[in-house]
Order: sequence, then C-alpha cells, then structure tokens
Amino acid sequence: MSLRPWDPYEQDCPSRRLLDRIGDRWTVLIVVALDPGPQRFSALAARVGGISQKMLTQTLRSLERDGFVTRTLYPEIPPRVEYELTTLGRSLLGPLRALEEWAVENMSEVVVHQGEYQATH
Repeated sequence: MSLRPWDPYEQDCPSRRLLDRIGDRWTVLIVVALDPGPQRFSALAARVGGISQKMLTQTLRSLERDGFVTRTLYPEIPPRVEYELTTLGRSLLGPLRALEEWAVENMSEVVVHQGEYQATH
C-alpha cells in the first residue's frame, strides 16, 4: 500500500479513474448482481438487462484488472467460466446498494423535476 495521499480533486490523481470505474452504471449493476455468489457470464447478461456482450466483457475485464472480481475457468467440456467478487469487490456492496436504493426511492421525484425543467426550458 502506498503512503501517497490520493486526492480526486487533483487533476492528475489516479483516484479519478477509480471513481469513474465504480460510478459507471454497468459496474454498479454487475457488482450488485454478483452479490449472491459466483455467476456465469450468461447469468450476468440475463440479470443486467440491456447490457451488450461487448460491454459486459469490457466491464468484467476492468473489474478483474482493478481487483474487484476474479475470473475462474473450469477445465470442463464445455469450459465453464465464473465471475466472483473479491474481498475488495465485496467492500463496494454497501455503498453501491445504498446508491441503488437511493435511485429507486427518489426516481419519482427526479422524474417530476425533469418534467418541470423540460416544460420551462
């Protein structure tokens, strides 16, 4: 671990890229979808409606690269691959679930404000 202070308000701080990663809608949905335990690619694709195969692949690779997800290949015929949250990935569940719940609880009010804004602009 680095003793270097990370400050996302600094222009060149790498923590900004981390915030981009964990704030991405696909990341939020995939991490939460992985909560019950290991999932196959097809199960994740089915759970996260509207995600393309390419975007699911890219997001899983990024999550694996950043240490949030592990990918396990089982040498079976046909081969089986499962994705699972790491300890680091599991540590995101609380904040991401809170964000998900906030969005669900407040969406109606946001829709009202969007309509009001649209009507006046």
